[in-house]
Amino acid sequence: MRRSNTQPLSEILKEFVRQHHFDRKLKEVDIVEGWENLLGKTIAHYTRRLYISNRILYVEITSAVVKNELFLMREEICRRINENAGEEIISRIVFK
Repeated sequence: MRRSNTQPLSEILKEFVRQHHFDRKLKEVDIVEGWENLLGKTIAHYTRRLYISNRILYVEITSAVVKNELFLMREEICRRINENAGEEIISRIVFK
């Protein structure tokens, strides 16, 4: 016999993630994992480390030339990242 208050497991998990504010952290993980898809294999090849702290994306780049080019494009990259996430996750990008 089925109870009247049953819900699909997917809905319960979505609600749990939303209530415990895991959704923002999951989007941050998606941003880090999607770096190569967003900027391409060439840029990803020169990227050593990528992490987010306090809404700031920190990116370690191994090439000074690539770092300079990305620095000039940082506003556009930030806009594209937030657009893909569906909300403002990143407020600033720092290249090291």
